[in-house]
Formats: sequence, C-alpha cells, structure tokens
Amino acid sequence: MAWVIDLDGVIWLADTPIPGSAEAISRLRQLGQRPVFLTNNSSSTVGEYLAKLEAHGIPCGAEDLVTSAQAAATLLEPGDTALVCAGPGVDEALVERGVKTIRTGPADAVVVGWHRDFDFDRLVAATDAVRGGARLIGTNEDATYPTADGGLLPGGGAILAAVATASGATPVVAGKPYQPVADLLARSVDNVDLVVGDRPSTDGRLAQRLGTRFALVLTGVTPSGHGAVDPAADVEAADLAALVDKELGRDR
Repeated sequence: MAWVIDLDGVIWLADTPIPGSAEAISRLRQLGQRPVFLTNNSSSTVGEYLAKLEAHGIPCGAEDLVTSAQAAATLLEPGDTALVCAGPGVDEALVERGVKTIRTGPADAVVVGWHRDFDFDRLVAATDAVRGGARLIGTNEDATYPTADGGLLPGGGAILAAVATASGATPVVAGKPYQPVADLLARSVDNVDLVVGDRPSTDGRLAQRLGTRFALVLTGVTPSGHGAVDPAADVEAADLAALVDKELGRDR
C-alpha cells in the first residue's frame, strides 16, 4: 500500500524540517508502506528535491517523487514550444518531454509555476504569448506557500491568477487536485491508501478524485483549532509522526 505525501507543510516548511517527519517516513517503510511524495511546488528540479529529502534524513528515489511540473509537461507534446513563467523544475520537466522552452515570444503554451523572480517583464511576456494564441497552463493554483515562521508567502496560484487576469484566459491546471497529476500518479503508484497533506482544497480533493482517504496534518496552512474544512478529513493529526502512530499504532 502507498501513502501519497505532500512536502511543503508536511515534511518541511521552506528549508526547515518538521520535527519527527524523517522518523515517520522511516517507520512507514519498516511497516511495509510505500511513501510517495507529491508536491504542487514546481520550482525545483527532481534532483534538487531528492537532495533536499536526503539532507533531511529521507533517502528517496525518483520513482517515489511526483511534481506538478511533471504533470504540466504531460499536457504538451514533444516538439511543442512552451514559454516558461516558472522555475527550473518546469524547464526540466518540459525538456524531458521533448518540449522547446523559451522566455519570450510566440509559443504553443505558457506554463506558469511558483518562482521567486517573477516580475512585470515576465508577466508581460506571458500575457503577450497567451493573447497570441498560446494555451495557459498552471502547475497549480495554491494561493499561498507556508514558511517556517508561520507566515504565508504568495503561492503559484497567485502568479497564475495575475497571468490569467491580464490575458483574459482560463488556465488548465495540472497539479493537485486535478486530473493530469492524478493520471501521472496512477502510472507509477498502485493501491493508494492515504493522501497526506496540509491543504484540504488540494490534498483532500485529490484523495476524493483517487477514491481514497484524506489525512490532514496541522503543520502547514491549516492551523490547529481550524473550523470546518472542505472536504473534511478522514483522519487528522498534529503532524506526520502523530499520524503514523494513529494509523499504524505505536507498538507495531
């Protein structure tokens, strides 16, 4: 059985590991569960994510990591041209798909994801390409991004909203909770028992789409003492370590 586990807000907050998460993943593996990491954050490359997991005490192979950048790449065909309004993870995924990537000019699609160097010039280039006929693809529509100090930064969805508003286009979104990432996940993961995340609107709805259970942890964007969430979680825990204890038992 597999657990599909978010990264930001579950394993770490920016560059700060969430206490107990590495031990929880180790315990999952010891108990015969397969942790598969699924992130809507498309900014980093696969190698960067694997190195970060390793640095946090969680060895992982590429077969157990899925990103919204990879999901977005499945929406283009080899030989297409994509204007990238995103970070290196999107460039990598598109190039692996056989897509030519550019920063300005006409394109078959504009792919928007979270990146810190978004500015007015990038907004102009993206909207010009969409107005010129390019499809608008978002890696995700998360409005915020959790940080270690408890604050929230603008997320990839905020950047996507700027491009959509300026261009007048309705984007196709590839990441959680939408079908492209569900299809990508289904190609490599069987028997998903639980989707673990901190955001009901993405992680919870992905669980619904997959027909499995949703576990909400309170280390990211959803605080303890929250009100009603939609969808409601099948199980809730303070953090990943507490969730593993609750689901699999302390003495197993």
